Amino acid sequence: MTALIEKYFPQLTDIQRQQFQSLDALYRDWNAKINVISRKDIDNLYEHHVLHSLAIAKVINFRPGTHVLDFGTGGGFPGIPLAILFPEVQFKLIDGTGKKIRVAQEVSNAIGLTNCHPEHLRGEDEKDKFDFVVSRAVMPLPDLVKIVRKNIAKTQHNALPNGILCLKGGNLQGEIQPFYKIAQTTDISNFFAEPWFKEQKYVIYLPI
Repeated sequence: MTALIEKYFPQLTDIQRQQFQSLDALYRDWNAKINVISRKDIDNLYEHHVLHSLAIAKVINFRPGTHVLDFGTGGGFPGIPLAILFPEVQFKLIDGTGKKIRVAQEVSNAIGLTNCHPEHLRGEDEKDKFDFVVSRAVMPLPDLVKIVRKNIAKTQHNALPNGILCLKGGNLQGEIQPFYKIAQTTDISNFFAEPWFKEQKYVIYLPI
């Protein structure tokens, strides 16, 4: 199934290809013990979870040395796929549920990611500064902004100003309303042709 990833990211190294390839068996194994992906959805791992996470990489090409916080990572999305794709970027993955973070840690260790740092931590308790915060449908945008505003670094390293990059679905008008002047919403079907991405799937970028 890595062919799906290579279709949109053809420049993968052999190591990256192998890391993506390994995700299937690892997530199947861990999901049987600790449910981090819907059992019905595990067969769609690469499309619905890995490629979906990588939509963020179509909005920004993180520069080496960038620090990214994955807020509410669950079993490691979008953090682990992004950490594979950007080996010179540091990713901290946090979640308030310890067993989910354990899955992210075990998967990260198994594929040899040295730039991925899962930690059992609530967002309110995160003190570090990051260039970007990424998340996948964790909570409404205004609530997320309240929690992570404190974690956005002032110094800029990327083409996009520091801020939040969220993967969201459905009707987002209400959520985006408070930020309508600055939020940028990109339809993921602009990047990926699979029918699943045509069902109101977006990357929201909010400079902070």
